[in-house]
Amino acid sequence: MHVLVIGAGVIGMTTAWALARDGHQVTVLDAGPEPASGASHANGAQLSYSYVAPLAGPSIWKDLPKLLFGRDAPVRFRPGLDLRQYRWGLRFLAACTAGKARRTTQALLRLAFLSRDVLAGARDLQGLDFDHVQAGKLVVYSSAESFAAAAAQARFQNALGCKQDVLDAAACLALEPALRPIAGRLVGGIFTPDDAAADPRKLCHGLLHLLEGHNNGVAFHFNTPVIRLLREGQRLAGVETANGRFRADAYVLAGGIQSAELARGIGLDLPLYPIKGYSLTLDIANENAAPRVSVTDYGNKVVYARLGQKLRVAGMADIVGADMALEPDRVTQLSRQAAATFPVAAPEAAQQPWCGLRPATPGGRPILGHSGIDGLWLNVGHGALGLTLAFGSAASIAAGIAGRPELLDMADFALHA
Repeated sequence: MHVLVIGAGVIGMTTAWALARDGHQVTVLDAGPEPASGASHANGAQLSYSYVAPLAGPSIWKDLPKLLFGRDAPVRFRPGLDLRQYRWGLRFLAACTAGKARRTTQALLRLAFLSRDVLAGARDLQGLDFDHVQAGKLVVYSSAESFAAAAAQARFQNALGCKQDVLDAAACLALEPALRPIAGRLVGGIFTPDDAAADPRKLCHGLLHLLEGHNNGVAFHFNTPVIRLLREGQRLAGVETANGRFRADAYVLAGGIQSAELARGIGLDLPLYPIKGYSLTLDIANENAAPRVSVTDYGNKVVYARLGQKLRVAGMADIVGADMALEPDRVTQLSRQAAATFPVAAPEAAQQPWCGLRPATPGGRPILGHSGIDGLWLNVGHGALGLTLAFGSAASIAAGIAGRPELLDMADFALHA
């Protein structure tokens, strides 16, 4: 079967990989000049298999004033004239209940564990260099209240198959000595040994080279923006691009935030909205001062991932529309957090700032599976968990196209869910 994949970020590239392994003829289209030109380019780089609780949770209500009015809050909402922003925001708030957050966490854990297992069993990827290392993840807390809530969440997730250890401040420092500069504010942490880190851009480029040499010869068309999807009755009949029309037997929409506009053109309402995130990539100058494990500073909503001799620092969640401006205050805020946490790990002058738009659903679950239109499959809406969920999502889509049994309950990720 000839399958056309729209999007060459980490979701599209892993989907192409899974389809090629099934023996399909695969074509990949992307507007960018290379793989991972969008949200996958320099994101947080953490494979957080056991840390998938959605942003939409009951704790958001007490933080709502800061979200609406705070300039330096980790999550920031800036009202605009886009009615879709308000519609998405209302659906987000409706999802902020304990019951919905718990059900979403359960579904995301199942998908994350599948993703972890698919990657672990992929022998053809073992020769790729994408700074993949399983050093574990430590989430540190500076508030006794938030740490107590995290410990309760860890107990809940351990009952679902996670392995998470609740550590006091001393144990956090013993595990990661590079955290000594913030020892005075540490209350405790949650350590997940199975979590990992990887460079999503290097992964996508590695998959490009792997798939170009595949027996079926996956075809890549970069600098090829999709203008519209072509629907004929109940079937998707093709794709119109700036470089002509493409036709296939089946199509997978994995184009990040642009997927929503393309879907609207054929009568599908995908509840996606961009959440803008920022990152810095630093050259490590002092080995002993840089973390070995992945670290998340819960209070400041900043993550740190070791990628070889570089340190990826990422954070912020700005709900400001499709604004790709690199806001100086957000870059400064992230830089100050990094300097306060790991002050001598890397020179400030070597920082490489970046921002990207993460395609998020209101409740935090991606949309996976058949679209309801013949020939069209959806693999969108992963938010900040794209890298974490990519391989499980790709394997699920490939199983659906091949008509194999579901790898997990796909009803949890259907469009109507």
